[in-house]
Amino acid sequence: MHDESQHSTTHDVPSRRDFLSSVGLGAIAAATATSVTHSVLADTLTPLHLLPQEKTTMAFTLPELPYAENALEPTIDALTMNIHRTKHHNAYVTNLNKALDGHPTLQAMSIDEICLNISTMPDSIKTAVRNNGGGHWNHSMYWAWMAPKGSGGAPSPALSAALAKAFGSVEEFKVKFAAAGVGRFGSGWAWLCKNADGTVAICSTANQDNPLMKGIVDGCGTPILGCDVWEHAYYLHYQNRRPDYLAAWWDVVNWNAVNALYA
Repeated sequence: MHDESQHSTTHDVPSRRDFLSSVGLGAIAAATATSVTHSVLADTLTPLHLLPQEKTTMAFTLPELPYAENALEPTIDALTMNIHRTKHHNAYVTNLNKALDGHPTLQAMSIDEICLNISTMPDSIKTAVRNNGGGHWNHSMYWAWMAPKGSGGAPSPALSAALAKAFGSVEEFKVKFAAAGVGRFGSGWAWLCKNADGTVAICSTANQDNPLMKGIVDGCGTPILGCDVWEHAYYLHYQNRRPDYLAAWWDVVNWNAVNALYA
């Protein structure tokens, strides 16, 4: 299990609304904040045109959770949530800011744009930005893709139909998604992605790569759901039982956010 040793212990914590804005996903904001209008959602249609962000050269910051640290128990315990976000995720934010220091044009990009343009980053910082920028995007989305049990809704009729067409049924999709997560050797992520034609597919990536990283990760479509299968995401509670973690994870999936992204 990889251990990010350079952890930052201080961070700026934006509001929940700022968190949703910071990852550029108006669709998720529309699914979780009633103040977001339909016109914002309309700006995020296929392919996932992540909302333009009014970002200057300010440093990236660690997002606030949209729920309490213990809100996902018993699926994910509060201690894991705390360590995962304030240590691991915060290390990615800190090290991303270090990598971008002295590159004002890159600092002005949103984290979505950073991921979309990974393959064009200067060679001197490409690996650091890929690892830490991917870690920041992936984790910011991971928090938004979860919700307390009973509050995340269910797959929409449109998404259910797409899942059934691709995998046979929603339940069969869950089996195949979990298999992608279990089958990822070492550390990485499992993803559900939407293609330009509205079909959906499952893929997995190593480390902190994600399907937005065109030129590095190709053929995966646009991510609309992702699950962290690094050991630090589950080891305190599940130890080496990654399949148990993936099976339990469905109890806290925020389908409202996934539906909005698919739409």
